[in-house]
Amino acid sequence: MNIKEAKEEIKHTLLAYHRKAADGSYCYPLVRQRPILLIGPPGIGKTAVMEQAAEECGVGLVSYTMTHHTRQSAIGLPRIVTKSYDGRELTVTEYTLSEIITSVYDCMERTGKREGILFIDEINCVSETLAPTMLQFLQNKCFGSHKVPEGWMIAAAGNPPEYNKSVREFDIVTLDRVRKIEIRADCDVWLEYAWKQRIHGAILSYVDLKRDHFYLVNNTADGKFFVTARGWEDLSQILKSYEELDISVTEDLIVQYLQEPETAADFAGYYHLYRKYVTEYGIAAILSGEVSAGDSCPKVSVSAEDPCSKTGMSEGDSCPGTGMSAEDYRQKTDMAKHAGFSERFMIIGLFLDFINLLLEDYGRTDRRTVLLHETLKYFQKFLEKEDDIRCLDGFIKERKESLKVKRDMELISSTAEEDERAVIRCLQEYDLMLQERHISDKQEGWEQIRTFFSEKPEILNQKKKAVQTALQQAFAFTAECFGEEKEMILLLTGLTRNARAMEFIRKNGCEAYTAYSAELLNQWSEKELQEACRTLLSETQN
Repeated sequence: MNIKEAKEEIKHTLLAYHRKAADGSYCYPLVRQRPILLIGPPGIGKTAVMEQAAEECGVGLVSYTMTHHTRQSAIGLPRIVTKSYDGRELTVTEYTLSEIITSVYDCMERTGKREGILFIDEINCVSETLAPTMLQFLQNKCFGSHKVPEGWMIAAAGNPPEYNKSVREFDIVTLDRVRKIEIRADCDVWLEYAWKQRIHGAILSYVDLKRDHFYLVNNTADGKFFVTARGWEDLSQILKSYEELDISVTEDLIVQYLQEPETAADFAGYYHLYRKYVTEYGIAAILSGEVSAGDSCPKVSVSAEDPCSKTGMSEGDSCPGTGMSAEDYRQKTDMAKHAGFSERFMIIGLFLDFINLLLEDYGRTDRRTVLLHETLKYFQKFLEKEDDIRCLDGFIKERKESLKVKRDMELISSTAEEDERAVIRCLQEYDLMLQERHISDKQEGWEQIRTFFSEKPEILNQKKKAVQTALQQAFAFTAECFGEEKEMILLLTGLTRNARAMEFIRKNGCEAYTAYSAELLNQWSEKELQEACRTLLSETQN
C-alpha cells in the first residue's frame, strides 16, 4: 500500500471507530478496535499522514517517538499507597499517570477535542526494558494501569529490520491484535503531494525524470547510503532559502540531504542546469510577459485544429502576455528545437513550476478575497450597533483574540491562520486609511471601505488571467517546438498530476488542455500513454 492509500485507510478507520449510537455511545466495541501499525522504510511520510488525517477529520493528535522514552516515562512512576482489603490496611504499589496518557488528556483540555489519534513512532525500536510495555500497549490499549481515553484511536509506525538494526520483531500474539499495513515508497504519490507542497521545481522535474533516484537505501561495506522522500522535501526548503539569500548551492550542501554520493552529484549538475535554463529560455518572459514590448511574434501553429490558433495570434501580433519580440521568441524556440531530451524535459519542468507558482498565488488571493468579503459582511452587522467607524479598531482586536484562541486550541490549520492574519492586516490598512482621511461617520466610513475592497476582485481577475496566459503560452511553445510528441505528454501529465491546476481548469477551462488531452487519448489509450512515459524515462536514464 502506498502512503496515500494508507492515509485514506486511517481516515476510514477513524470514521468507523467514532460512529455513535443514538444515545451517544460508541457503536464499535473497544475490544475490537485494533491499533493501526504502519511498517515501511524511513522518510516516506508515515508521521505526516497521521497529521493530515487528524486535521482532515477534525480530531486531536498526540505524537510520541518511543526511542526517546524509558519505561518510567511510558507507564508512570511507582508510589506507595495504603489500601484496605477485608478490613486490613495494606501498603501497595501504584503508578502515577503515564506521561503519554497525560499528554492525551492535556490535548483534550487544550483543544476541546474529545477524540483523536495517539501515534507512537518507531515502536519496534524501543529498549529491552520498554518492549513488554509496548506489547501491552498494542494488545490492551493501556500504559501500565492507565487506559487510553475512549475515542482515541491508537496508531503506531516502525521500520522493517533491513533499515534499522535496533528493530524488534513482534510475535504472532501481538500481530494478531493490530492492523499491520506495509507501506512502500511510491514516486507518483509523492509527486502529487510534492506539487501541493510547492517542492522546488528542480526536484520535481528531476525525480520525475530519474525515478530510480527517488528513494534508495544501500548498505555497503563502506557504510549506509540513502535518499528518502524526507530528504528531498528538506532539500527543497534549503534550496529556496539559499536562492532568496543569493547563496551559492554546492554539491557539498546537497549531499547533506541526499546521502548517496552518486545521486547528490547527479542532482547537483541537474540543479545548476535547471537554474541556467530559467534565464536562458526566459521562462518568466514566455509565460507572463516580463520582457519589455518588442516587435512581433510569429503565429504558433502545428495544425489547422491547433487549439493555440484559437487565441487569434497572427503574423504581426505580439505574443500574448509576453511582449517578447519576434527575434527573441524565435531564438528561444530554435534553441529548444535543437535541445536534447533532458534539456527539453527541464523546459517542461520549468513551465510546470512557474504555472504552479501562479496557481498558488491565485488560489491564495482567491481564498483571502472570499474571507475578507465574509469578514466585511460580519463587520457591517457589527457596525449597526456602533456610533462611528472608529469601532473598526475594536473589531480588529476581536478578530485577533479569536485567532489566538483558535490557534491555542489547535482549531485552525496553518494555511487558514496565514489567511486570517492577511485579512487582519488588510483591515488594519483600511483603519489607517480612514484615520488619514479623518473619517469617523460610520456611513461614510463604510462606503469608503467598500471602495477599498472593490480593488480586490480586479486584482484576483488579473491573477486569473496570468494563469490562463501561462497555460496558453506553455502549450503554444511546446507545440511550436516539439509538436504533439513526448514533451506534450509530459506537459499534460504534469498538469493532470497537479491538483491546483486541475481545480483551476475545471472552474475556468483551458481549451489547449482539453483539446490536446482529447487528441492524445484518441491516439493512445491511457495504458499506452503510461507505457510511453515509462519507456521515455527509461531511455533518458540509459
